[in-house]
Amino acid sequence: MATLELSVQDEVASAPVRGNKFGFLFWVAGGWLAIILSLAILAPVLPLQNPVDMDMLERRATFSSEHWLGTDGLGRDELARLIFGARVSLTVGLIAPMIGLVIGGALGLVAGYFRGRFETVVVGSMDVLLAFPPLIFALAVTAYLGQSVPNLTVILGVLGIPAFMRVARAATLTLARREFVIAAEALGASHARILLRELLPNVILPLLAFFLLGVAVTIVVEGALSFLGLGVPPPMPSWGSMIGEGRESLDVAPRLAFLPAAALFLTVLAFNLVGDTLRALTDPRQGAL
Repeated sequence: MATLELSVQDEVASAPVRGNKFGFLFWVAGGWLAIILSLAILAPVLPLQNPVDMDMLERRATFSSEHWLGTDGLGRDELARLIFGARVSLTVGLIAPMIGLVIGGALGLVAGYFRGRFETVVVGSMDVLLAFPPLIFALAVTAYLGQSVPNLTVILGVLGIPAFMRVARAATLTLARREFVIAAEALGASHARILLRELLPNVILPLLAFFLLGVAVTIVVEGALSFLGLGVPPPMPSWGSMIGEGRESLDVAPRLAFLPAAALFLTVLAFNLVGDTLRALTDPRQGAL
């Protein structure tokens, strides 16, 4: 009886710890991401001005009831451009890592399970892709295909494949000789069933955690390319291009560069915080799987 009471007390004492394992910063970051994603999704139906309409008589106007965040150097509403710019940055930031997740995750899962010559070919191919300078690759493809959101998304998605392949392969190598996989092989399960029913549900957890970190990196890269004029074509707004445009007005209206830079910084920080927390909880080396 005494042992039972102690075990119940230990369970009750550990409950708050498990309930607070995400931490306060995780929920703050999640709240910020929820707000940004909601604004980006609902941007077409929100009572916003057209982000590309220019009014040269209202150039660099300050905060007002008509323009809550003022206007840019061409008289375009800054709040509308900030929210519509979030649509572009988040679209590229979310879809490009999905390409890496699907292709790289599949390659890493299969390579880590079958090993042998196939693994050597996959790992070697990824090493070649990693060795190629990503900026030169982006410049070459952009110059050949032209500037557009789909082209930029595909470029960044291809560049993210090696990282996802390595994460999936490392997780698969950790799990491939576990008891549940050996038991499935002993029962005569096919390779496809083992990959899809036994390994994939466990490998997908660290991949999804890494996906959030990949989103943060992709948003930064998209912003950098747009800042250099290699991202989405004007007049379509994105946070990176807005920072580049605001650079010309730093002496008279620094907010034109600081507002999109702050939105970019907070969003990337939020994705990093959420991704780091989930990665720590799904790390196979800590027995989370």
